[in-house]
Amino acid sequence: MGHIEALVVANLGEEAGPRTLAALAIDGGLMAEQGEAVSRAAFAMALNVALFHDLLDRVSSGAAYVADVLAGGKRVFFDHGALRTVRFPAGPTGDLPPGEDAFTRILIPLGYEMAAVYPLDRLRMTGRAYRHLDHPAIIPQFFLSELHVDRFDAEFGDVAERVFGTSRDPLTGQARDVLVRYRAQEPVYFADAVSALPSIVAAFDRQHEPPTWEDYQLLLSRSNEAAWIATEGNAFNHATDRVDDVATLAERLKSEDWPMKDRLEVSATGRVRQTAFRADKVERLFADGESRSVSGSFFEFISRDLDPETGRLDLAFDTGNATGIFAMTAMQESVAR
Repeated sequence: MGHIEALVVANLGEEAGPRTLAALAIDGGLMAEQGEAVSRAAFAMALNVALFHDLLDRVSSGAAYVADVLAGGKRVFFDHGALRTVRFPAGPTGDLPPGEDAFTRILIPLGYEMAAVYPLDRLRMTGRAYRHLDHPAIIPQFFLSELHVDRFDAEFGDVAERVFGTSRDPLTGQARDVLVRYRAQEPVYFADAVSALPSIVAAFDRQHEPPTWEDYQLLLSRSNEAAWIATEGNAFNHATDRVDDVATLAERLKSEDWPMKDRLEVSATGRVRQTAFRADKVERLFADGESRSVSGSFFEFISRDLDPETGRLDLAFDTGNATGIFAMTAMQESVAR
């Protein structure tokens, strides 16, 4: 058994681990890695598999799509996952490092580097793509975005501090030690990698206390994205299947009454095309003890063409595409009880 399979099975269990791996098209050379030390690439891929499983566990439409792909004799090529963070005007986010720093402390030691910045000014956010140095085209990217609290009014800022300021830091000392060793390019042995992975997976979740209904509504009145983070936290906002022809796939899925986005997003270059399912509705507990229906996460689809200047796959994103895709989690201005 290779490192990736062993890490995934240890983290997800004897049933969910192999099932999730069987759904994904992962490079055979990467899957074959064995030996005493676990490479940063293998650890990063195992982390992505665990996060893909978590996304499907929360997004029934995504799980149904993956089942449909498997029924057709194919597998999903996991292109990227996306998550959202909050950056206050100054200081940390509760016990978490500020904004995207809570995740760059994980991604950079695991071999990722920032590939590009995408201003999302309409959303008062900034997106950044993180791409793996060792295997940029076959290990999923992360689209990591920050919501800038200082771009909103004072009332919003007060509520944001109250909600997100309760964030805890899930990283254990052992996980931090493993990340330090990866960053220093020192060997990380299998037993340590297995022990650290659950804590690092747990970072991709909601770390703050449930908001009050009133605070949620205030955030929603200013920003759908802030309201989404209030209930979902730093969980994967979406995971993405890289397909050959997303336009044809979208038309088929629409004809079969899947919950498709109305319009295809096309990058300025024309080489990157994206669409998505609308976000699943989920029940979330609020501070008053009542559960209410809100927007959860969703599943996305992308096609990438070769860049004629490099002859390699265009791994870029696009500000316009991202803004359009973000709308999949938008709620109404007022949410019924």
